[in-house]
Amino acid sequence: MNVFRLREELIREYSDFVRSFLDIRDKRIREHVAQALDRGRLWPEPLLQLNPAFKPGETIDKLVEDGVLHQECSNIFRLGKQPGTERRGDVFRLHTHQAQAVKIARTGANYVLTTGTGSGKSMAYIVPIVDHVLRRGSGRGIQAIVVYPMNALANSQAGELEKFLCYGFPEGVLSSSK
Repeated sequence: MNVFRLREELIREYSDFVRSFLDIRDKRIREHVAQALDRGRLWPEPLLQLNPAFKPGETIDKLVEDGVLHQECSNIFRLGKQPGTERRGDVFRLHTHQAQAVKIARTGANYVLTTGTGSGKSMAYIVPIVDHVLRRGSGRGIQAIVVYPMNALANSQAGELEKFLCYGFPEGVLSSSK
């Protein structure tokens, strides 16, 4: 399928539809409207954006092996875990910027991460928070505060965190949290 040809077909059909109900009697106005439509006044050029490929970094398993992360992180941070199953999931490879953030967080230093939408910023703080709780133990009060700009984002992130912490474990419960 040629998306550019498809776009032209859609515009042609939409243009025909719009023009079909235009009945402008004044010649000057009719010509002005026709020229504006011909120039694409109602259908701007398509927006083309490249989705950058972020440089791959270490896997969670490698960071556990290197002692950067608690050993249970290898069981928690797996891809493709499903609810109601004990499927372990697939290896989770971080992007370089995520792995760097995890390493900095492990030292206790402050850091700021700025990167594009969909680049995994959330994992750059979720992994260190989970690692921190695993190392200190649960039941010690508030250990992290995360502030989100929108409830929708908070709800989405809560759902993602639930996948990691609950899916793929017996009875849906993380083994070290029993």
